Amino acid sequence: MADREPVTELDARFSSDKATPTSWREARDILEGAEIYWLTTVRQDGSPHVTPLIGIWQDGALHFCTGPVEQKAKNLASDARCVLTTGANSLTKGVDVVVEGRAVLVEDEARLGRLAEAYEAKYGPDWHFDVEDGAFAHEGGRALVFTVAPERAFGFAKEGEYGQTRWLF
Repeated sequence: MADREPVTELDARFSSDKATPTSWREARDILEGAEIYWLTTVRQDGSPHVTPLIGIWQDGALHFCTGPVEQKAKNLASDARCVLTTGANSLTKGVDVVVEGRAVLVEDEARLGRLAEAYEAKYGPDWHFDVEDGAFAHEGGRALVFTVAPERAFGFAKEGEYGQTRWLF
């Protein structure tokens, strides 16, 4: 899956008068370089579940892994809709990025191999994964891998002029 260029819009309702839209390129750089993402999923009773995790931006989508019995995996099994958020934990610096989409299980072993290499390159040898039976394997057990291609994303610029950018795919 290649990076898709979205329609970019500045939402003047939530932006300073002199704000300009954040480019999708800048948002992608933030998504690619982030160390931590916050994943929001929906429990079966409809309540939200939020958890921090590590991930990879590759081939136009965010990727993350989780154990098959973890709450997020259970939630995604019944409702694939999710939100991933990352950015600067500051009121006046950086850009926060929010990605809305649907989590899809990745089982292709060649693709999983590329993702495993990307995890180790980004996070170091403590995050080495082997690929077995359509999932990541490591000393802690089996980890399912999910991909989330953006359907809609938002950027919240906080330096200088505040600006809210929306990207539609």
